[in-house]
Amino acid sequence: MSTARSCKRVVPSLSRRHFSSTQQHNADFTHVVIGAGAVGLSIASRLSARPSTSTLLLEKHSSPGTETSSRNSEVIHAGLYYGPDSLKTKLCLRGKEQLYEFCRREGVAHRNTKKWIVAQDQQQWEEVVKVHQFAESIGVPTRFVGLQEAIEREPDVRAKAGILESLSTGIVDSHGLMTCLEGKILNNGGDVAYRTQVTGIEHLATGEYKIRTKDERGVEQEPITTETLVNCAGLFATQINNMLLPQPRHIIPFFAKGTYFSYSAPRPKPSVLVYPAPVPGHGGLGTHLTLDLSNPPRVRFGPDVEWVEDPNDYKPNNSRIKEAIDDIQTYLPNVERDRIDVDYCGIRPKLGKLGAVSSAKGFQDFVIRREEGFPGFINLLGIESPGLTSCLAIGEEVEGLLYGWSSIGRDDIM
Repeated sequence: MSTARSCKRVVPSLSRRHFSSTQQHNADFTHVVIGAGAVGLSIASRLSARPSTSTLLLEKHSSPGTETSSRNSEVIHAGLYYGPDSLKTKLCLRGKEQLYEFCRREGVAHRNTKKWIVAQDQQQWEEVVKVHQFAESIGVPTRFVGLQEAIEREPDVRAKAGILESLSTGIVDSHGLMTCLEGKILNNGGDVAYRTQVTGIEHLATGEYKIRTKDERGVEQEPITTETLVNCAGLFATQINNMLLPQPRHIIPFFAKGTYFSYSAPRPKPSVLVYPAPVPGHGGLGTHLTLDLSNPPRVRFGPDVEWVEDPNDYKPNNSRIKEAIDDIQTYLPNVERDRIDVDYCGIRPKLGKLGAVSSAKGFQDFVIRREEGFPGFINLLGIESPGLTSCLAIGEEVEGLLYGWSSIGRDDIM
């Protein structure tokens, strides 16, 4: 595991200035990216590295990644659940390898913990076998764990019907990752404007985009113009979409709130991540066990799934703790119920009340696309899990959409 950090956070102040570019435009910037989560930071770090261009990253909060990017399990996903042809699979597989390499090179804390997917009955076992078969088809390493090995390695974990181990799953310090990406943007000469909320977008006759913003006091700022625009505003990406695109192309957002639970007892504490078998049609991957990067690692559980109307509703729902503990005890029977407590919440941006795994009816893939009639605009919608794992690959993909090459299969790494 790498623990040292070579990337230090510098809080920039944005000064208005005009930039030159290779195109004959008078826009303030070549690129404007909306949303400084892990994905927006990745995109801006790639675009800011392009020669003779200028990049601005806009964020309404006072620091990066305060929403979905930091309110999650911090898992580096293997890419087991999303089907053979989805963007989620392609970008997760590429992003996983990029992320491990990036963390090693840049000193971002991470650990290859591995993961057990546990089945308690025949139906669940059939789902686990499907996961293994799919993993084999896409070259992701998984293996079945026998009873004796399971007892020796993790005697507290129950899996009545069997265990599948994912060998490339891990965890990452999401805050360290985002700090490092922010540093790259600034080192490349890019700008990051915090406390800056987008209030309106206009596509000008010149082809440029005019962006109106306000600061944290609600004071309107001088408009910004840009040659290209990337919407990766996470929970509020549909709001940005609806500011720019005509009414027939407006999108209604959905929000899946997940509560996470802390555990204060010294045992049981497995050394691997533990996930229940996937349930087709479920909005998440079940109330699973993850670890953090402390020494010794702390156990946490979650998230569950609760559909909410308000994307700012981060108040934990204490009424859900009994159901969550019941779920946890199916695979960790000796857990001390009274040492599990509500910890924090995260919210995932959804485009419908759809399944999180490809075997579910109505599985929702990432949306990363150009928009007809709006050249230079790239729209990212429904960027939930495995968005953190995929963030570097998504940055590459967006650069490819803007500059005319396909990122999937390229060998260069940020």
